[in-house]
Amino acid sequence: MLRYALRTLARMAVTFLVIVTLVFFATRISGNPLDFILADGLTSEDRAILIRYYELDRSWWHQYLAFLRGFWDGQFGLSFIERRPVGTIVLERLWPTAQLLLSAMALTLALALPLGILAAMHRDRWIGSAVMTLAFLGYAVPNFVLAVFLILIFAYWLNWLPVVGNATAWHFILPTLTLASGLVAALTRFTRNAMLDVLGQDFMRTARAKGLSERAVILRHGLRNAGITILSVVGLQVAGLAAAGSVVVESIFAWPGIGELLVRSAIRRDYPVLQFGVLTVAFAVIVINALIDLAYAWADPRLRQRGA
Repeated sequence: MLRYALRTLARMAVTFLVIVTLVFFATRISGNPLDFILADGLTSEDRAILIRYYELDRSWWHQYLAFLRGFWDGQFGLSFIERRPVGTIVLERLWPTAQLLLSAMALTLALALPLGILAAMHRDRWIGSAVMTLAFLGYAVPNFVLAVFLILIFAYWLNWLPVVGNATAWHFILPTLTLASGLVAALTRFTRNAMLDVLGQDFMRTARAKGLSERAVILRHGLRNAGITILSVVGLQVAGLAAAGSVVVESIFAWPGIGELLVRSAIRRDYPVLQFGVLTVAFAVIVINALIDLAYAWADPRLRQRGA
């Protein structure tokens, strides 16, 4: 298990270095930031001072090395636009994004697991067909389309819920529903398929023969053995949300999170904020994937023996 964990950490380090390199050069290729950060009224001397301060007059290689040094000394520079430390700007956005992701995943698990089990147990009855129909509809409707409908109904017509920001608990309802809709649909389908694979297994019949209640058979034996498949789907969903899944939702609802910050920084070519924001998201995705790999090894002894 220790060797498996060390190999996972090594893959994390290599992956993160590759992402750092790609992010740096991709932001440089996107355009010249001087057109956005330097006003027309500045004198040539002032322009030269700002260019030297941000090291924009040096080669990309020197800028890349300075960028890597920032990871060692913790100095990621100042925002081109806000003139504030990049780390401070990004950290201000982490918790709102984490709140939205946690609320969406909590709602997803609370709805998808029972619905998936219900659809598997009643696969030949109308209730199973109804659950799967709702799952397919939720999977087919894009989240930005659902967001527009929710805003029109609950904010514009009924005037029940707020739309912009995250000031109160009521602000969480619409973005959480929007973000969780596709996740609930996907996880419901995978939970149903995973449960169908184990419902007919011999150990399920043995558990029933022992006199266990149907609820104990389904939850203790069925769901536990289907857990690896479900865990993989949940891990992919969390990683997808952390990577880019919340960008559209945060932009629509003006949610003060990482997604909205990345969109705004990309439009204004605020290199330091964009780079550090993307790398923060990438690091979160890498950590999540590593934790899922370790959870696989813990849940499946065959992986531990293979990595030993």
